Amino acid sequence: MAASGARPMREIGVEGARRNLESIVRPAGPEMRSIADTGFEGPHGTVAVRVYRPVVAPAADAPALLWFHGGGMIMGSLDSFDRLVRDVAEVTGAVIANVDYRLAPEYAYPVAHDEAYAALCWFHEQASVLGVDAGRIGVGGDSAGGGLAAATALRARNEGGPAIAQQVLFYPGLERRCDRPSMREFGDSPFLTAADIDWMKDLYLGDDPATDDEYGTPALASSLAGLPPAIIAVGHADPLRDGVEDYGNRLRDAGVPTAQLRYPGVGHGFAMQTATVARARAAMAEVGALVAARFAVHR
Repeated sequence: MAASGARPMREIGVEGARRNLESIVRPAGPEMRSIADTGFEGPHGTVAVRVYRPVVAPAADAPALLWFHGGGMIMGSLDSFDRLVRDVAEVTGAVIANVDYRLAPEYAYPVAHDEAYAALCWFHEQASVLGVDAGRIGVGGDSAGGGLAAATALRARNEGGPAIAQQVLFYPGLERRCDRPSMREFGDSPFLTAADIDWMKDLYLGDDPATDDEYGTPALASSLAGLPPAIIAVGHADPLRDGVEDYGNRLRDAGVPTAQLRYPGVGHGFAMQTATVARARAAMAEVGALVAARFAVHR
């Protein structure tokens, strides 16, 4: 990216960042037994959902993950994250429902969060129709989507909402930029800069941190007790690393079964690179095995 002269996202703007992400050509992912487009009426309008059923998943009572894609809350689509979701479906053996939540700045907080929580409620209500075991539904996501998954788990706990079997978080966005060692060391990468993090957070949350709450910024939650078991994966060279691992430590200290995985030699977004990076493939396989094992104990 540096050699090609890639410019920071804040310089090319929202539409430029979206075009760049959607233009990336990725090799086709694993074959699925079926892929179906569906949706539901959420609090802010119709929300599209794409449901992936891997070859190994049973036709009924399958484990499932409600998935929220990355993109800094300003970009990303069901198409641009198709490869990642196929990979997650294959390695976990679970049905994956990828949620096409609305993006900032057109739809600022709390729209995406409201839609994520509404998707959880809808998924539970439609479990039998979709061939999913309502007792084995987890939430997951990558980057910004990981933050949405964490916030959805917090709200479900706080409001006595649908049960969540586990939360699967790839390098989740959990806080505004903080002065942490990983941010100082890796905050100038051509893929994700500290200034871009500020820019995207402001577009979604607004520019006044005093207005933030735990659903927009999960790291602000005063207590993490009573949350679903968590699997957290992050790259060593990710500027978000220390904040992600701090959240994992807090989960563990709160009595939440938590597996934390740090992968050397990779940075933010590595789960999108399974076609080209061996360590990304290894990470996907390891996270998938942990997810499958967690679902197995819920049978």
